[in-house]
Amino acid sequence: MSPFLKSFLSGRRVLGAYLRYHSSLTAELIENMDKKATWDRFYTETSSGKATFKNFEWFFGFDSVRDFIMPLLQTMSRPDAALQVVDMGCGTSALGPSIYRHSPVSVHVTCADISPIAVKLMQEHIQAKAIQPHSCSSQIEFVELDCTQLDKRFSPSTVDLIIDKGTTDALLRSREGKRNASLVLKQCLRVLRSSGSLLQFSDEDPDSRLIWLETAAQDPGVMTADVGVQEVGELRGIHYYCYQVTPHPAL
Repeated sequence: MSPFLKSFLSGRRVLGAYLRYHSSLTAELIENMDKKATWDRFYTETSSGKATFKNFEWFFGFDSVRDFIMPLLQTMSRPDAALQVVDMGCGTSALGPSIYRHSPVSVHVTCADISPIAVKLMQEHIQAKAIQPHSCSSQIEFVELDCTQLDKRFSPSTVDLIIDKGTTDALLRSREGKRNASLVLKQCLRVLRSSGSLLQFSDEDPDSRLIWLETAAQDPGVMTADVGVQEVGELRGIHYYCYQVTPHPAL
């Protein structure tokens, strides 16, 4: 079993047990992590029959990464406008809503996912919970969006921060693999401001991920990028990392 699937299955004990009894769904996740139908089925089956809504977190929750996100937002803060933040491949994670709730600077958080089922679940949850933001001018929205087509939603150089918690990992482990993941990376760099950043949270070792990022982020004559890495920590025997990618227009 891959570290990614191991961390996925152990993310919630109840969900892990559910998937063990639904082997066809587990097999579909392994083989088709890049397909909308797979995630529609996943969120439909894992939410049906439950009296109360529960967020599902890939890898870990907001508290594990808040010290990577919040200081970065504060360095980006602009007095004249809210920061544009995208939680890419949000699923039913509480990450985006937690940023909206806790950010001391004004943010417009877009939680985007390819599955309309996940989007609807989160919209209903947020409406029911009525979360209040730390900054009264902050906003949050949930949208159905294919992350290989970010530019259909966002204009070039308009986004301050994109957070990717497991989305690229899922793509890299799909049949289309690096082609789709590279397309997503280029889309991120296209919509990010030159002062913005992409944060990828992953269980992939830096020896592999850094080489791929440094290669895939280059677009000769158009775009280049700086890539850095910090260790998030160890959880359930798996090491996690934060990869920060910052775009620069080519000279």
